[in-house]
Amino acid sequence: MQGPRRYYVRPMSEPVAFISRFRIKAGQRRAYEALAADVTPRLQADKPQTLVFLSYLGDDDMLTIIHVFADAESMDRHFEGSDERSALAMPLLIPVGWEIYGAVSEAALATLRQASANAGVPLAVHGEFLAGFLRPHPTPRD
Repeated sequence: MQGPRRYYVRPMSEPVAFISRFRIKAGQRRAYEALAADVTPRLQADKPQTLVFLSYLGDDDMLTIIHVFADAESMDRHFEGSDERSALAMPLLIPVGWEIYGAVSEAALATLRQASANAGVPLAVHGEFLAGFLRPHPTPRD
């Protein structure tokens, strides 16, 4: 008979989630889909600390992009090169708003505050992580 399972869990630094919302400009959906198909695999390869990068399209070509990072430093690394990526995407998109969940660096917060002010859209900041977990793979059922 086996004893109880023991799990050794490393302490997790606080994760950060970033949600961005856009409306795809009229007639630009196919162009954005092509851009996303090109950029997504490069992000996956070049940004290993970006744990989640998911794009969803809703009614009226409303685009929501969900990012989850291991920690604030991982978010900073993800933002490296974002000016180039934004320059490709922004002609196709209308910003709607951004949300931050978790503690981010002062530099990232200042950048996002300025971007939201320039775009005239809200930035919601929920800086205090309370509890939760990130699971990279589902656990098998017993």
